[in-house]
Amino acid sequence: MLELRQLDAAIGNVTILRNVGFMLAEGDTVALIGRNGAGKTTLLRSIMGFTDVTGSIRFAGQEMTSLAPAHRPGLGIGYAPEDRRLFSAFTVEENLKLPVQVAGLGAAEQAQRLERVYHILPELREMAARPAGNVSGGQGKMVALGRALMLGTRLIMLDEPFQGLAPALARRYAEALRTLRDTDQNVALFITESNPALLRSLADRTLVIERGEVTENLLEPEGQGSDRADSTR
Repeated sequence: MLELRQLDAAIGNVTILRNVGFMLAEGDTVALIGRNGAGKTTLLRSIMGFTDVTGSIRFAGQEMTSLAPAHRPGLGIGYAPEDRRLFSAFTVEENLKLPVQVAGLGAAEQAQRLERVYHILPELREMAARPAGNVSGGQGKMVALGRALMLGTRLIMLDEPFQGLAPALARRYAEALRTLRDTDQNVALFITESNPALLRSLADRTLVIERGEVTENLLEPEGQGSDRADSTR
Protein backbone atom coordinates (compact mmCIF):
# COMPACT_ATOMS: atom_id res chain seq x y z
CA MET A 1 0.00 0.00 0.00
CA LEU A 2 2.82 2.43 0.91
CA GLU A 3 5.98 2.07 -1.14
CA LEU A 4 9.13 4.18 -0.96
CA ARG A 5 11.87 3.88 -3.57
CA GLN A 6 15.29 5.53 -3.63
CA LEU A 7 14.02 8.29 -1.37
CA ASP A 8 16.46 11.05 -0.44
CA ALA A 9 15.51 14.04 1.71
CA ALA A 10 17.43 17.16 2.67
CA ILE A 11 16.90 20.04 5.04
CA GLY A 12 18.75 23.02 3.65
CA ASN A 13 22.05 21.69 2.35
CA VAL A 14 22.11 18.75 4.75
CA THR A 15 21.05 15.32 3.44
CA ILE A 16 18.97 13.51 6.07
CA LEU A 17 17.56 10.47 4.24
CA ARG A 18 19.62 8.37 1.86
CA ASN A 19 18.23 5.90 -0.69
CA VAL A 20 15.33 4.80 1.53
CA GLY A 21 13.21 1.99 0.17
CA PHE A 22 10.61 -0.26 1.79
CA MET A 23 6.94 -1.26 1.58
CA LEU A 24 4.03 -1.38 4.02
CA ALA A 25 1.17 -3.67 3.12
CA GLU A 26 -2.44 -3.25 4.18
CA GLY A 27 -2.78 -4.24 7.83
CA ASP A 28 0.95 -4.17 8.58
CA THR A 29 2.26 -2.91 11.90
CA VAL A 30 5.83 -1.77 11.26
CA ALA A 31 8.24 -0.28 13.78
CA LEU A 32 10.99 2.11 12.68
CA ILE A 33 13.76 2.01 15.27
CA GLY A 34 16.59 4.52 15.48
CA ARG A 35 18.50 6.83 17.74
CA ASN A 36 17.63 10.49 18.14
CA GLY A 37 18.80 12.29 15.01
CA ALA A 38 18.82 9.15 12.85
CA GLY A 39 16.09 10.50 10.56
CA LYS A 40 12.87 8.98 11.94
CA THR A 41 10.89 12.22 12.13
CA THR A 42 12.23 13.41 8.77
CA LEU A 43 11.01 10.19 7.16
CA LEU A 44 7.46 10.64 8.47
CA ARG A 45 7.48 14.31 7.53
CA SER A 46 8.68 13.37 4.04
CA ILE A 47 5.77 10.96 3.61
CA MET A 48 3.44 13.79 4.66
CA GLY A 49 5.08 16.18 2.16
CA PHE A 50 6.82 18.52 4.59
CA THR A 51 10.38 18.10 3.28
CA ASP A 52 12.10 18.34 -0.09
CA VAL A 53 12.64 14.86 -1.48
CA THR A 54 13.83 13.01 -4.55
CA GLY A 55 12.77 9.48 -5.38
CA SER A 56 9.31 7.95 -5.14
CA ILE A 57 6.56 7.77 -2.52
CA ARG A 58 3.53 5.79 -3.67
CA PHE A 59 0.37 5.23 -1.67
CA ALA A 60 -2.35 2.87 -2.88
CA GLY A 61 -0.79 3.05 -6.35
CA GLN A 62 -0.71 6.87 -6.46
CA GLU A 63 2.56 8.78 -6.71
CA MET A 64 2.61 11.34 -3.89
CA THR A 65 5.87 13.24 -4.36
CA SER A 66 4.10 16.00 -6.29
CA LEU A 67 0.94 15.93 -4.15
CA ALA A 68 0.50 18.93 -1.84
CA PRO A 69 0.78 18.13 1.89
CA ALA A 70 -2.79 19.35 2.50
CA HIS A 71 -4.15 16.67 0.16
CA ARG A 72 -2.32 13.67 1.62
CA PRO A 73 -4.46 13.11 4.73
CA GLY A 74 -7.49 12.87 2.46
CA LEU A 75 -6.07 9.60 1.11
CA GLY A 76 -6.72 8.03 4.51
CA ILE A 77 -3.43 8.87 6.24
CA GLY A 78 -3.39 9.91 9.89
CA TYR A 79 -0.24 11.41 11.42
CA ALA A 80 0.53 12.08 15.08
CA PRO A 81 3.77 14.10 15.39
CA GLU A 82 5.99 13.76 18.42
CA ASP A 83 5.07 17.20 19.79
CA ARG A 84 1.25 16.59 19.69
CA ARG A 85 0.43 20.10 18.34
CA LEU A 86 -2.97 20.46 19.98
CA PHE A 87 -4.98 23.68 19.89
CA SER A 88 -5.05 24.54 23.58
CA ALA A 89 -8.08 26.86 23.39
CA PHE A 90 -10.20 24.17 21.69
CA THR A 91 -11.86 21.36 23.60
CA VAL A 92 -10.58 17.82 23.24
CA GLU A 93 -13.51 16.95 20.96
CA GLU A 94 -12.97 20.05 18.85
CA ASN A 95 -9.33 19.01 18.38
CA LEU A 96 -10.47 15.55 17.33
CA LYS A 97 -13.01 16.85 14.82
CA LEU A 98 -10.89 19.61 13.31
CA PRO A 99 -9.06 17.46 10.71
CA VAL A 100 -12.24 15.94 9.29
CA GLN A 101 -13.94 19.34 9.24
CA VAL A 102 -11.02 20.76 7.26
CA ALA A 103 -11.25 17.74 4.96
CA GLY A 104 -14.91 18.63 4.31
CA LEU A 105 -16.45 15.41 5.57
CA GLY A 106 -20.18 15.46 6.21
CA ALA A 107 -21.70 15.51 9.69
CA ALA A 108 -22.73 11.83 9.58
CA GLU A 109 -19.24 10.70 8.59
CA GLN A 110 -17.67 12.93 11.25
CA ALA A 111 -19.91 11.39 13.91
CA GLN A 112 -19.14 7.85 12.75
CA ARG A 113 -15.40 8.47 12.89
CA LEU A 114 -15.68 10.12 16.29
CA GLU A 115 -17.48 7.05 17.66
CA ARG A 116 -14.66 4.87 16.29
CA VAL A 117 -12.16 7.00 18.22
CA TYR A 118 -14.22 6.83 21.41
CA HIS A 119 -14.46 3.04 21.07
CA ILE A 120 -10.67 2.74 20.87
CA LEU A 121 -9.96 5.53 23.39
CA PRO A 122 -12.99 5.74 25.73
CA GLU A 123 -11.13 8.11 28.06
CA LEU A 124 -11.35 10.77 25.36
CA ARG A 125 -15.14 10.71 25.58
CA GLU A 126 -14.80 11.55 29.27
CA MET A 127 -12.44 14.44 28.42
CA ALA A 128 -14.40 15.63 25.38
CA ALA A 129 -15.50 18.98 26.83
CA ARG A 130 -12.19 19.76 28.54
CA PRO A 131 -9.96 22.44 26.98
CA ALA A 132 -6.98 20.70 25.38
CA GLY A 133 -4.70 23.12 27.17
CA ASN A 134 -5.76 21.56 30.48
CA VAL A 135 -4.82 17.96 29.72
CA SER A 136 -1.57 16.41 30.88
CA GLY A 137 1.26 15.59 28.52
CA GLY A 138 0.37 11.92 28.50
CA GLN A 139 -3.32 12.64 27.94
CA GLY A 140 -2.29 14.94 25.12
CA LYS A 141 -0.58 11.99 23.44
CA MET A 142 -3.90 10.14 23.60
CA VAL A 143 -5.70 13.10 22.03
CA ALA A 144 -3.09 13.25 19.27
CA LEU A 145 -3.62 9.53 18.60
CA GLY A 146 -7.38 10.07 18.47
CA ARG A 147 -6.97 12.94 16.03
CA ALA A 148 -4.79 10.75 13.79
CA LEU A 149 -7.48 8.06 13.91
CA MET A 150 -10.07 10.53 12.62
CA LEU A 151 -8.29 10.66 9.25
CA GLY A 152 -6.27 7.45 9.36
CA THR A 153 -8.63 4.97 7.79
CA ARG A 154 -5.83 3.27 5.80
CA LEU A 155 -2.50 4.28 7.37
CA ILE A 156 -1.62 5.76 10.76
CA MET A 157 1.87 7.11 11.43
CA LEU A 158 2.96 7.75 15.01
CA ASP A 159 6.20 9.55 15.82
CA GLU A 160 7.74 8.40 19.14
CA PRO A 161 4.31 7.95 20.77
CA PHE A 162 5.69 6.44 23.98
CA GLN A 163 8.27 9.15 24.62
CA GLY A 164 7.72 10.82 27.99
CA LEU A 165 4.80 8.59 28.99
CA ALA A 166 4.60 7.22 32.52
CA PRO A 167 4.56 3.39 32.58
CA ALA A 168 0.80 3.21 33.24
CA LEU A 169 0.01 5.52 30.34
CA ALA A 170 2.45 3.69 28.08
CA ARG A 171 0.61 0.44 28.81
CA ARG A 172 -2.73 2.14 28.15
CA TYR A 173 -1.45 3.56 24.86
CA ALA A 174 -0.30 0.08 23.79
CA GLU A 175 -3.71 -1.32 24.75
CA ALA A 176 -5.39 1.28 22.54
CA LEU A 177 -3.22 0.24 19.60
CA ARG A 178 -4.15 -3.40 20.17
CA THR A 179 -7.82 -2.43 20.27
CA LEU A 180 -7.32 -0.63 16.97
CA ARG A 181 -5.71 -3.77 15.53
CA ASP A 182 -8.67 -5.87 16.68
CA THR A 183 -11.22 -3.30 15.47
CA ASP A 184 -9.75 -2.73 12.01
CA GLN A 185 -7.16 -5.23 10.81
CA ASN A 186 -6.87 -3.51 7.42
CA VAL A 187 -5.37 -0.25 8.66
CA ALA A 188 -1.55 -0.12 8.59
CA LEU A 189 0.48 1.28 11.48
CA PHE A 190 3.93 2.85 11.07
CA ILE A 191 5.46 3.70 14.44
CA THR A 192 8.84 5.26 15.18
CA GLU A 193 10.67 4.66 18.44
CA SER A 194 14.19 4.88 19.83
CA ASN A 195 13.63 1.98 22.25
CA PRO A 196 12.84 -1.25 20.37
CA ALA A 197 11.60 -2.99 23.53
CA LEU A 198 8.49 -0.78 23.57
CA LEU A 199 7.22 -2.14 20.24
CA ARG A 200 8.27 -5.80 20.29
CA SER A 201 4.83 -7.00 21.28
CA LEU A 202 3.08 -4.85 18.66
CA ALA A 203 5.15 -4.90 15.48
CA ASP A 204 4.93 -7.45 12.69
CA ARG A 205 8.18 -6.14 11.24
CA THR A 206 10.98 -3.90 12.40
CA LEU A 207 12.99 -1.48 10.28
CA VAL A 208 16.17 0.15 11.55
CA ILE A 209 17.27 3.65 10.55
CA GLU A 210 20.86 4.79 11.02
CA ARG A 211 22.28 8.00 9.55
CA GLY A 212 19.30 8.27 7.24
CA GLU A 213 19.58 4.74 5.81
CA VAL A 214 16.85 2.17 6.44
CA THR A 215 17.46 -1.56 6.71
CA GLU A 216 15.20 -4.46 7.60
CA ASN A 217 15.63 -6.13 10.97
CA LEU A 218 15.29 -9.81 10.09
CA LEU A 219 14.81 -10.92 13.69
CA GLU A 220 11.19 -11.67 14.54
CA PRO A 221 9.93 -9.16 17.15
CA GLU A 222 9.58 -10.65 20.62
CA GLY A 223 6.02 -11.72 21.37
CA GLN A 224 4.95 -11.74 17.71
CA GLY A 225 4.33 -15.51 17.55
CA SER A 226 1.21 -17.50 18.25
CA ASP A 227 0.02 -15.27 21.09
CA ARG A 228 -0.26 -12.27 18.78
CA ALA A 229 -1.85 -14.34 16.06
CA ASP A 230 -4.47 -15.64 18.51
CA SER A 231 -5.20 -12.10 19.72
CA THR A 232 -6.11 -10.90 16.23
CA ARG A 233 -8.48 -13.69 15.31
